[in-house]
Amino acid sequence: MTFSVHGLAVSRGIAIGRAVLVASSRVDVVHYFIDASKVLQEITRVRVSRNAVMEEITRLQHDLPKDAPHEIAALLDVHLMLLQDEQLISGVKHWIAERHYNAEWALTTQYDTIARQFDEMEDEYLRERKADLEQVVERILRHMKGVASPVQAAVRAGSSRNQSQDLLLDDTMDVPLVLVAHDISPADMLQFKQSLFAGFATDVGGKTSHTAIVARSMDIPAVVGARSASQLIKQDDWVIIDGDAGVLIVDPSPIILAEYGFKQRQGELERERLNRLKHTPALTIDGQRIELLANIEMPDDTLGAVKVGAVGVGLFRSEFLFMGRSGKLPDENEQYLAYRKAVEGMEGLPVTIRTVDIGSDKPLDKLPGKAQDRHLNPALGLRAIRWSLADPPMFLTQLRAILRAAAHGHVNLLVPMLAHGSEIRQTLALIDQARAQLDHKGLSYGPVRLGAMIEIPAAALSVKLFLKYFDFLSIGTNDLIQYTLAIDRADELVAHLYDPCHPAVLRLIADTIAECQRQGKAVSVCGEMAGDVSMTRLLLGLGLRSFSMHPSQILAVKQQVLRADAAKLALWAQQVLESEDPGAML
Repeated sequence: MTFSVHGLAVSRGIAIGRAVLVASSRVDVVHYFIDASKVLQEITRVRVSRNAVMEEITRLQHDLPKDAPHEIAALLDVHLMLLQDEQLISGVKHWIAERHYNAEWALTTQYDTIARQFDEMEDEYLRERKADLEQVVERILRHMKGVASPVQAAVRAGSSRNQSQDLLLDDTMDVPLVLVAHDISPADMLQFKQSLFAGFATDVGGKTSHTAIVARSMDIPAVVGARSASQLIKQDDWVIIDGDAGVLIVDPSPIILAEYGFKQRQGELERERLNRLKHTPALTIDGQRIELLANIEMPDDTLGAVKVGAVGVGLFRSEFLFMGRSGKLPDENEQYLAYRKAVEGMEGLPVTIRTVDIGSDKPLDKLPGKAQDRHLNPALGLRAIRWSLADPPMFLTQLRAILRAAAHGHVNLLVPMLAHGSEIRQTLALIDQARAQLDHKGLSYGPVRLGAMIEIPAAALSVKLFLKYFDFLSIGTNDLIQYTLAIDRADELVAHLYDPCHPAVLRLIADTIAECQRQGKAVSVCGEMAGDVSMTRLLLGLGLRSFSMHPSQILAVKQQVLRADAAKLALWAQQVLESEDPGAML
């Protein structure tokens, strides 16, 4: 009987094949108390297994094939960083030494403790790193028990299968396979290059989870967050993975299979057409030049940005460098080398580095004297620029690193979550102080254009004030929508009210773009709206000429740009703004 399972669409395309099932990678953990005499022995067991996992990952990095997506190498770095996390290490020692838990119990208990901190994070990208922590812990547990990864076993088994197609597929080909798993680690993803898997689905994960990031980089149809998919789907079931709609169709009828077979062929043709646009200038029909920039999280992401023809980086989320370090923040030189790598990776194209967008709801928050449990609503608390201004030495360290990186190429410095004139003046004073400190040390640095994020309604309504101080503005639509509509986008109970087409949201965006145009200042959109092709025509009509998005979305947006007449869209966009239901007009 045909049925469907819904999840999140994270990587476009259609995959059709038989399911190779991995129900869960969780290792069963026994719980028991140990004698005081066994404390050192249990701590040693954890340390030996952790070191072995670190060696495995280091070996994987060294042996990465040249055609492996750079995202995998970066995510393996994340796993290495988490393995060395002092909070994880010291916590496990505490549960063993103080509570006399056995090693496995201590490890999972500390994981649960840290996982709760990840759950409270406002930033979606950082919240998704909980999955990386879980996989690190699972790898240690598997090593302690001598158990192999079930996903890797399934991949190897799937690669060795060689059956004839049936149903309506070509009898002369091997049967395509799709992987259905609880989750897939970056190390397991390496197996996809050598396997027959046409796509995959996972029970867990979000749009910024590592599985989603790698799936997009490898252009593999994928659906994540499909909840009970690995329980509902049986081994060898025929499954259609619709990566465009975020749906799995299990045991499809011949009619449905034929329909999706046609969609699959159309998708392949569409991707070929998009790939031919890589070197085509982004010009509208009426000759308006549109700037298509990339959002990146890690310096190595510049490879993917250049590959798809991005004309620069519109948003480098620097908080990745601060993540999972339990208060041990990266020093100036470490940050400088990372920013410099990104700048040099863009081969002379501009790179916009956003100062750390992190806050009291993040595990790395270790500001002295700040109670960790007093922040009733972290989204409205000490985050982003507020957090930076509360710790001037930390902020000055980052500013010096960014200024030094600017000596190697075109750098823009972007400040998140500003709302008050006093915050603006404080920030500019600290930038001047950072320059003075570099002069005093005799270190070279370069010029930077200064920009501010517009992601709070108060900022959008004070845009004239912002333009007195900044060279450009960047509209962060994700937070702007959240704060305008008072919607926690991470809360499933109200997520349906998160509406980018709400008239108030569109008015704030339109007025910000219009004021920047009047004053001759640059403005971009760097939130999810920028990469949403259903919003491209509206944003063009509102006067936007600079879009920043995940590299995988650039070619699809470029196609919309090439088909658009910006002058004609301007009148229609005003009609959309005046509508009670703008979404119905798109």
